Amino acid sequence: MDHSSVVLPTTNLFPLFSQAAAWVVGFFPTFEQWLLNALNFLVVLSIPVSLFFLIGIIYCAEQLKVIRKKEAEKHDLKVEPAFEVTKDAGDRDLSVQWDKATALLASANPNDWKQAILDADTMLDAVLTGLGYQGESIGEKLKRVQPGDFKHLDDAWEAHKVRNQIAHEGAAFALTHHQANETIQRYRRVFEEFYYI
Repeated sequence: MDHSSVVLPTTNLFPLFSQAAAWVVGFFPTFEQWLLNALNFLVVLSIPVSLFFLIGIIYCAEQLKVIRKKEAEKHDLKVEPAFEVTKDAGDRDLSVQWDKATALLASANPNDWKQAILDADTMLDAVLTGLGYQGESIGEKLKRVQPGDFKHLDDAWEAHKVRNQIAHEGAAFALTHHQANETIQRYRRVFEEFYYI
């Protein structure tokens, strides 16, 4: 028998390997699929976590409102003055200070007009303190004034705004004599309302 003419049965292994590889690839997801699955999981997880933190923020904001309200009740109370303001007496020191401030308006120098307003604003601070309003600044004290308690509250605010322009802008603030007189008249109405001058 001639061995050279014998044909051995051969098996094409390539289709078997390709089927096995396809099964392995199908079983293990590709990196893109894994990443997509991970992102989907994170999106689903982020919804309840976000909701939890949103509820926490709302709760904290409400508690902060309660704290601020209690703080306002404690600090915004008008303190009764330790002395009785009489309608006839006035305040001698403030009257002298007022006379000096108004005398500065007769000057031709705009810096003197600015100084008159600064002096009047210092008096306003003393009046507010004397009336029992607390605060670190005049603005804080004016915020605590109830409109019914203070007939010329708008005048006090407007005059104080001019004072702030003088203090913050300095020489750059061009104050006219008319504006200076008008501002001093606003202070006058406040002081006369409480019989300080």
